[in-house]
Amino acid sequence: MDKWDKRFVQMADTVATWSSCIKGDRHVGAVIVKDKRILTTGYNGASSGILSCVERGECLRVKLNIPSGTRHELCYAVHAEQNAIIQAAKLGISVDGATLYCTHQPCVICAKMIINAGIKRVVYKYGYPDEFSMHLFSQAGVTVEQFNDDEQ
Repeated sequence: MDKWDKRFVQMADTVATWSSCIKGDRHVGAVIVKDKRILTTGYNGASSGILSCVERGECLRVKLNIPSGTRHELCYAVHAEQNAIIQAAKLGISVDGATLYCTHQPCVICAKMIINAGIKRVVYKYGYPDEFSMHLFSQAGVTVEQFNDDEQ
């Protein structure tokens, strides 16, 4: 990893602060980069026109006692990685061959989208309880690296 990786991980950390998730430990940010240029960003939050958990004053997943890493469909939020890919599609920006920097290891749903979008490298900061996503990345030949600030 190099100074550019550190910069883009820091950018993902900044983007995560925009999250509308009520659970502070789950503020997630993503930045898609190609040739040292930021293509798009994303953070976890409710879809356009849908009230977020912050606006509702409660987290549906907490209310239903859903364990982390399971039942992703039972959440008002769209994941940061998904939002970054959706933003690229909406704006007509190709992410083929890009790197995705994110605060947390992508879940299996995000992994599938990342693979199909043609993103070739993922750099994440914090782990996430989803071993199957890592298996899919490996099968698809996507390079996945955990960022370690101590190495910088």
